[in-house]
Amino acid sequence: MLSRLAFFVASPALLVDVLSRTPFAQVVGHNLLVSASSVVITVAVYLAVVVPRWHPDLGEAVIGSLAAAYVNAGNLGIPIAAYVLGDVALMAPTLLLQLVCLTPLAMALMDVDALGRRPRPLETLLAVGRNPMTVCALAGVVMSLVGWRPPDLVMRPVEIVGGMAVPAMLLAFGVSLRLGPRPGASGSTGQIVTIVVCKLGVQPLAALALASALGLTGVHRLAAVVTAALPCAQNVFTHAVRYDRSVLLARDAGPSCRCP
Repeated sequence: MLSRLAFFVASPALLVDVLSRTPFAQVVGHNLLVSASSVVITVAVYLAVVVPRWHPDLGEAVIGSLAAAYVNAGNLGIPIAAYVLGDVALMAPTLLLQLVCLTPLAMALMDVDALGRRPRPLETLLAVGRNPMTVCALAGVVMSLVGWRPPDLVMRPVEIVGGMAVPAMLLAFGVSLRLGPRPGASGSTGQIVTIVVCKLGVQPLAALALASALGLTGVHRLAAVVTAALPCAQNVFTHAVRYDRSVLLARDAGPSCRCP
């Protein structure tokens, strides 16, 4: 229930609130390119290792890829950007990439997987339109681009509901640790190791190489590497529960990436 509450109610409200206040013109640049490219490289490495060995279906591959490359840019990234990097705006490119591109794409693929067959174009469009995460992400983008935000009478309740997203995810995760099988009981140790190597090794190294190649220096290069090295977000577990795909893998991936 907590996961469904976070997925269908709290997270969509959070997306509208955050994206409608994000100045997109200030975050589109080299840092966004580095963030996007490091995600693509990390997912490619993960799939190249996992697909030949474990043969995951589409839903399992999506959850594993998210665990390997989707960083906790909100709950951890924003405080780190404020107190370590000295500027919260440095986390904006990654937030933009994940909320506007990665989340809608992943949810669309999960909806396709839930159909159990190759969908017709209209079915794909309808599935995307029924997903509250995708709809609210796009709504927030539109509001930011046109420079319009509903009055406080409307947005204040949205902010309050959105503030429930992270606590609900964390509580659901804690319940799964207490009442679910012990960590590693799913037999996915090999995939967990692959995820940890990709998340804490491949992604930050790729970000460092790309940032250096693009001429980023100082705090901007540091921001790219630190952001890429953040552990996977709790959203991944929520999505896994919502679609009933690789739930134990998503549950175990989060603490594993935090252990170092």
